[in-house]
Amino acid sequence: MRKFIAVCSVLIWITVGAESYPSRPIRFINPTAPGGTAEPVARVLAQRMSEILGQTVVVDSRGGAGGTMGTLTAARAPADGYTVLLGIVSPMAINVSLYGAQLPYNPLRDFAAISLITRIPQILTVHSGVPAQNIKELIALAKDPKHTINYGSAGSGTTGHLVGELLNKTAGIQVTHIPFKGSGPALAAALSGEVAYFMSGPPAVIGLAQSGRLRPLAGSGVKRSPSLPDVPTFIESGLAIDITAWYCVVVPARTPQAIVTRLNAVVVESLRSVQVGETLLKMGAPPEPTTTAELRQFLVNEVQKFAVVVKLLGATID
Repeated sequence: MRKFIAVCSVLIWITVGAESYPSRPIRFINPTAPGGTAEPVARVLAQRMSEILGQTVVVDSRGGAGGTMGTLTAARAPADGYTVLLGIVSPMAINVSLYGAQLPYNPLRDFAAISLITRIPQILTVHSGVPAQNIKELIALAKDPKHTINYGSAGSGTTGHLVGELLNKTAGIQVTHIPFKGSGPALAAALSGEVAYFMSGPPAVIGLAQSGRLRPLAGSGVKRSPSLPDVPTFIESGLAIDITAWYCVVVPARTPQAIVTRLNAVVVESLRSVQVGETLLKMGAPPEPTTTAELRQFLVNEVQKFAVVVKLLGATID
């Protein structure tokens, strides 16, 4: 009888809690450093979600360890719908194979899927002082013994890191990888000339490319980025590099299903709105809303895909 009463109490709490949700601000964790590619995507989505929910959705940027630290923070948060995570390919898929047993969470076990947000290519962008106008000239520069160059990324295990290592492998070059704590610091290093080139999504480089401070040479998708239509893909340049970054929304596992369903509806509505859709498109991040089941299967597929890529490259934590 006591067990029955306890179960009923929990069910009543879940139902009542879901009906009144949200009754306070929601924390939206961005597991990357401020100023990078992910933060503007999170802020655009959070603003529209706030308008729909009638509660503030606050973006909390927590960079470090290729997104692992912020993702771990979300995994350990209460499963009550008041902590939402911007899921990113590195901590949610790549790091499963890169870190192995050292990864302090399991992205498929510790999170419930809400919706995919977008998929974007990685853009190889050089400092304006680098004497290379295209990817072939950059490869020639890397092979010239008179020059020693390096490249930066948002951190070990990020898509930028893997694209850089794939370029090394397919082009037969040995450019040293310099990992940073997020796209923002990697971008600053490229602007200062600390690194010859870096990999990042279009949102971080569009404005600087247009001003001439940075020069994008190639993109990692099968198609050119709509926001950088003059930048060819690696594939167009004869290099078989097809890796895209992505963003999604997830919540801690065991979040009540009613709240998961509510959040999916809100995220999908936000992504389909003109306000969010046009803004993301301008950033080179076309919205791709999904069902929770579709995102769940997508995550499973991505973990499996990057296990193959990491093994192929022999990639390690720098």
